[in-house]
Amino acid sequence: MAVATLAAASGEDIIAFDMVRTKKSLFQALADARATYGGKRPIIVDGDERVLTYDDIFRASLALGHALKKGTKAREAVGIMLPTSAGAIISFFAVTAFGRVPAMLNFTSGSAGIISAIRTAKIKRVITAKRFVDLAKLDSLIAELSQVVEVVYLEDVREKIGLMDKLTAGVGQYAPGLVARSTSADQLAVILFTSGTEGQPKGVALSHANILANVEQVRAHIALYPNDVMFNPLPTFHCFGLTVGAIMPLLFGLKSVYHPTPLQPHEIVRRIKGYGATILLSTDTFMSQYARAGDQGDLNSLRIAVCGAERVRDETRQLLRRKYAMEILEGYGVTETSPVAAANQPGAMRPGTVGRLMPGMEARLEPVEGIPHAGRLFLKGPNVMLGYMKPENPGVIDPPAGGWHDTGDVVAIDEDGFIAIKGRLKRFAKLGGEAVSLAVVENCASAVWPDFAHAAVAFPDGRKGEQIVLITTNPDAQRVELVGWAQNHGVSELAIPRKIVHVKEIPVLGTGKTDYVKVEKLALASTAS
Repeated sequence: MAVATLAAASGEDIIAFDMVRTKKSLFQALADARATYGGKRPIIVDGDERVLTYDDIFRASLALGHALKKGTKAREAVGIMLPTSAGAIISFFAVTAFGRVPAMLNFTSGSAGIISAIRTAKIKRVITAKRFVDLAKLDSLIAELSQVVEVVYLEDVREKIGLMDKLTAGVGQYAPGLVARSTSADQLAVILFTSGTEGQPKGVALSHANILANVEQVRAHIALYPNDVMFNPLPTFHCFGLTVGAIMPLLFGLKSVYHPTPLQPHEIVRRIKGYGATILLSTDTFMSQYARAGDQGDLNSLRIAVCGAERVRDETRQLLRRKYAMEILEGYGVTETSPVAAANQPGAMRPGTVGRLMPGMEARLEPVEGIPHAGRLFLKGPNVMLGYMKPENPGVIDPPAGGWHDTGDVVAIDEDGFIAIKGRLKRFAKLGGEAVSLAVVENCASAVWPDFAHAAVAFPDGRKGEQIVLITTNPDAQRVELVGWAQNHGVSELAIPRKIVHVKEIPVLGTGKTDYVKVEKLALASTAS
């Protein structure tokens, strides 16, 4: 089944989707934005409230990049392990300005996951900061990483910046083409890594054109205005946090407020209110926390709250409507599409869906046995990755067949092009010959116990094929309550978990997604006991 390419949004303040603007490198795009909006324009507010202009970012990127390039080769992957901060985005542009490839490392994934990523992308050098390592208590992690890579601290590099580094920055701010390396838009721009929710992470290779296309698609799909202020608490190792939260506002002249972690709801609410932020990027898990942390009116400045990475629960929507009279724009994306693939729009929202495709994209559905009126989603478009770097074949990019990315998600697409996510194909259990979505199991639990977190997994069962186990933070959760709710709401009793396991908290990845690898371990341990 093919879905027609959607038209770009329209309006005086929205610039139509234009592929011409994607035919450059990311550093050239930054240089163009600086020329358009003015070097003195304040554009980033860091977590310590420091305000940086385009000139600050540009000069720092050139000086740092010139200092960092020593000992590395063109197109070599250089790891960046930093929280959402000016330091992270300056390091990103510093590496890319001189033809190296930033590889954004997930510092929450543990030493095994990070070392796997380092080997997959053939990284020899990792950039971080002493202050970050101290605050995040990552000394033992750094000790392990130091055995396989060279760890470079930004503080040390800054102390050793010499005359040639400063001259490069001085010349580059007036004639960037004389010092920065010329890079094709179709070359590798960044390596990110899959979240590892279901196994060992893979490297996702994105080109300059991939990211710039996605930036243009978002601008064409959702109205952005010159006075918008973006609040970004999502990590830059998360593609949503990097592309939409950091790169996009820089290229469009939108002030953005960075926050180093999404795990400080009270502080985040305070800063959103203090800076009058109009756009917030989040996930359902974090958005629910912010909504509960704030007082009436604290989030009133927000014009748009865009949530991705996981399904937005009805309970979160209702809480925001009741407390702040605010709607969430739910979207859908994967790292492999740079990441935004679909999103609802102000004035064109359909609850229960993730909206319509980004301009310039196509989708096709392949039938899945046991799941009627839906199919496995394949995506194609200018924002679809160059390919995967796999642990078994380090440094080699394996392109998607025919340009089509297999998302592994089961979706339904209605006649108006709105996409409803049914769940990941791997997140369906087979019971009595029927496919049961584990997302539906979690939705039922959320409806019965809205103030708690839940996760469902499935294990082999000799009698029915598989059995479902629900992990919940509700200490009083009983199976009989779910049975009653299902009977009253027309939900098949096959979606009722065989067993309920009570835990203090549901394991969550740094991206805000449920860590199903750890959830499965919890369920297995409980089942075995």
